[in-house]
Amino acid sequence: KAGRKRHMGIRPTVRGSVMNPNDHPHGGGEGRAPIGRPSPVTPWGKPTLGFKTRKKNKKSDKYIVKKRK
Repeated sequence: KAGRKRHMGIRPTVRGSVMNPNDHPHGGGEGRAPIGRPSPVTPWGKPTLGFKTRKKNKKSDKYIVKKRK
Protein backbone atom coordinates (compact mmCIF):
# COMPACT_ATOMS: atom_id res chain seq x y z
CA LYS A 1 0.00 0.00 0.00
CA ALA A 2 1.04 3.58 -0.50
CA GLY A 3 3.27 5.10 2.17
CA ARG A 4 4.32 1.79 3.69
CA LYS A 5 7.91 2.93 4.32
CA ARG A 6 6.73 6.19 5.89
CA HIS A 7 4.48 4.28 8.29
CA MET A 8 7.58 2.33 9.32
CA GLY A 9 9.33 5.59 10.16
CA ILE A 10 11.76 5.66 7.20
CA ARG A 11 12.16 9.16 5.76
CA PRO A 12 12.70 9.86 2.03
CA THR A 13 16.24 9.61 0.65
CA VAL A 14 17.37 12.93 -0.83
CA ARG A 15 20.33 13.04 -3.23
CA GLY A 16 23.17 15.40 -2.40
CA SER A 17 23.12 16.85 -5.92
CA VAL A 18 19.64 18.29 -5.44
CA MET A 19 20.52 20.03 -2.16
CA ASN A 20 21.84 23.54 -1.67
CA PRO A 21 25.60 24.10 -1.34
CA ASN A 22 25.26 24.77 2.38
CA ASP A 23 23.58 21.36 2.86
CA HIS A 24 25.92 19.07 0.87
CA PRO A 25 29.25 19.35 -0.99
CA HIS A 26 27.55 18.14 -4.20
CA GLY A 27 24.80 20.76 -3.97
CA GLY A 28 24.20 23.93 -5.92
CA GLY A 29 25.04 24.84 -9.50
CA GLU A 30 22.88 25.59 -12.51
CA GLY A 31 20.66 22.75 -13.70
CA ARG A 32 21.97 19.22 -13.28
CA ALA A 33 25.54 20.17 -12.52
CA PRO A 34 28.33 17.61 -12.14
CA ILE A 35 29.93 16.93 -8.78
CA GLY A 36 32.81 19.31 -9.50
CA ARG A 37 35.32 17.40 -7.36
CA PRO A 38 37.86 14.64 -8.02
CA SER A 39 35.62 12.04 -6.35
CA PRO A 40 32.19 11.92 -4.69
CA VAL A 41 32.12 12.87 -1.02
CA THR A 42 29.85 12.34 1.98
CA PRO A 43 27.83 15.24 3.43
CA TRP A 44 30.77 15.79 5.81
CA GLY A 45 33.40 16.02 3.05
CA LYS A 46 34.97 12.56 3.40
CA PRO A 47 35.70 10.77 0.08
CA THR A 48 33.36 7.88 -0.71
CA LEU A 49 32.81 5.14 -3.34
CA GLY A 50 35.85 2.89 -2.97
CA PHE A 51 37.95 5.18 -0.79
CA LYS A 52 39.33 3.43 2.28
CA THR A 53 38.45 5.42 5.41
CA ARG A 54 40.01 3.08 7.97
CA LYS A 55 43.46 4.08 9.26
CA LYS A 56 46.40 1.89 8.33
CA ASN A 57 48.15 0.04 11.19
CA LYS A 58 45.21 0.39 13.56
CA LYS A 59 45.64 -1.25 16.96
CA SER A 60 42.58 -3.48 16.54
CA ASP A 61 43.81 -4.88 13.19
CA LYS A 62 45.22 -7.93 14.95
CA TYR A 63 41.70 -8.92 16.07
CA ILE A 64 40.34 -8.95 12.50
CA VAL A 65 40.89 -12.50 11.25
CA LYS A 66 38.97 -12.28 7.98
CA LYS A 67 38.07 -9.27 5.86
CA ARG A 68 34.37 -8.58 5.36
CA LYS A 69 33.05 -9.06 1.83
